Amino acid sequence: MRIAKPRILLAALAVTAGVLVPVVSAAPAQAYAACGKRVSDKDNSTWHATANGANMRSGSNTGCSINGLAARGDVLDYHCYTYGAWQGEQRYAWTYARNTRTGVEGWLRTDTMSDFGSSVPCGF
Repeated sequence: MRIAKPRILLAALAVTAGVLVPVVSAAPAQAYAACGKRVSDKDNSTWHATANGANMRSGSNTGCSINGLAARGDVLDYHCYTYGAWQGEQRYAWTYARNTRTGVEGWLRTDTMSDFGSSVPCGF
């Protein structure tokens, strides 16, 4: 899932050296999972399947190491979702899950999953 980059909001005007200058603040950013971030199971829904060959990473970023692979037909226990770091103008949602066949846990980009992953936010 791609989400729009937060817009810069005009909050006020300040006077600096006799000149009106806009004071801006960005909308709050969703936290992303740093490499090595593990989370508890917050998603109490039923088991799910993934797309063919999705990497399970140590964080919600393609720069994080790969813990394992969710192969076609593997069943995953979803824990929760968050967003990854900005990649240019795009930011993707990521689901943390445990592969029930291998026991491997990791983050999967939701656009690689047939049902787009967990719908429960991680909340960090």
